[in-house]
Amino acid sequence: MEQLALNAWLTANPDVVQLPGRDLFVIAKYLIPMEASLAQGCLVAAGIPAVLADAHLMQADLLLAPALGGVRVLVPSEFLQPAAEVLAGLARGDYALDENSPVDG
Repeated sequence: MEQLALNAWLTANPDVVQLPGRDLFVIAKYLIPMEASLAQGCLVAAGIPAVLADAHLMQADLLLAPALGGVRVLVPSEFLQPAAEVLAGLARGDYALDENSPVDG
């Protein structure tokens, strides 16, 4: 994403913050580590490199989750917009399977 477009996108999405000194942005936060892992899996399946921060800390003691802000999902700047679209689809239930969905073995 070009710098001008990135700045405009970040202005429109104030919850997305950059890690200091890195080209990684916090695109989402989850209080439940399994939800963060699910989101990361959807992003990676869509071809978006995504990593989790603080997941192991949250799994060790879930009572720390609210104090630390939850598990952070991080993506590089060039993938911010597609990552936001994938996460919006996840929140809408676009990737949900119903009881009649075929499962390949």
